[in-house]
Amino acid sequence: MELSQQEIHQIGMNTVGKHLEQNSFEFLAVKSELGQSPQFVCIKNEKELFFVLVRTVLFPEDPQNFDESWMAKMKKHAIEKKARLLYAGVGLADSTNMMSKPMKGQESFVNYKGLVEINLLNEK
Repeated sequence: MELSQQEIHQIGMNTVGKHLEQNSFEFLAVKSELGQSPQFVCIKNEKELFFVLVRTVLFPEDPQNFDESWMAKMKKHAIEKKARLLYAGVGLADSTNMMSKPMKGQESFVNYKGLVEINLLNEK
C-alpha cells in the first residue's frame, strides 16, 4: 500500500525536526497538517525567531524547487513577524526502485540536504 500525502509529509517533518533539534533550535510551534505554513516556528540562542518551511516530494521531483507565490507569502509573513525564513526540501523514493512510490512498512530513500536560508532583503 502506497504512503498517503500526509504520511509523505510526516516523513519530511520528522527528518527536518531531528535536524533542527540537533542544531539547538527550540520549538515554539509545530504544524504537521498538510497545507499549514510555516511548519516549524523556532527560536535559537533564546532570541532569534525562525520560520521553517518543509516541502516533501517524491522522486523524480526536485525537493529544492518551490512555488514562488507561496514563498512570497511566507517572506511577507516572516518580515512582519521579524523572523528569519528557512526552507527545507525533502525528497523521497522507494529504496529498491527509485521510480516506484514509497510503500507503507518499506524502507524509503530520503534526500535531504539541510536548511536553506531565504533572503528577505528587497521584499518589503
